[in-house]
Amino acid sequence: MGKIHVHEFITLDGSYEDPSFTMPYGFADGMGELLGSFMSDCTGILLGRNTFEMFAPAWSTRTVDDDPGAPFFNDTTKYVVSSTLDDTSAWQNSTVIGAYDADRIRELKHERDLYISGSGTLVRALLRDKLIDELHLLVYPVVLGSGARLFDGLADLPLTLVGTDVFDNGVVHLSYSSAD
Repeated sequence: MGKIHVHEFITLDGSYEDPSFTMPYGFADGMGELLGSFMSDCTGILLGRNTFEMFAPAWSTRTVDDDPGAPFFNDTTKYVVSSTLDDTSAWQNSTVIGAYDADRIRELKHERDLYISGSGTLVRALLRDKLIDELHLLVYPVVLGSGARLFDGLADLPLTLVGTDVFDNGVVHLSYSSAD
């Protein structure tokens, strides 16, 4: 049985919707190694439509010279959860698996370890259905007061803190596992 590993960039008040809030903080030393540490076991990427549409033009042309994560993002099979997207040809190794279906995700999880970056709506559904094994929150020291929040609409969600890191740019990494 595989695992689902999630990483989210969020604000102190839980907003994730517009990742431009991360720009003033840069990418601190150690953040890439951290992300790589839980991406390395994954043989599939699970994405919602919005994140796929943001990532495809950004990642599809990157090389390892541009970003050490490019081979993972470009060579790994990407599974896009969407009821409206038909064409994934803009990004190699991508396929639409249809609208959110917890049983379909369980099947994928049974076959492989999956990595999710962003895709907040999808992540909320997976949290609700208790399908996430590792939740990595990179919390930025800013309060936006608006935007979609990661935990809106969720209740009875016990998590176990398994690790923390603090970066020089003020970002805090909180790593949780499912308490079930």
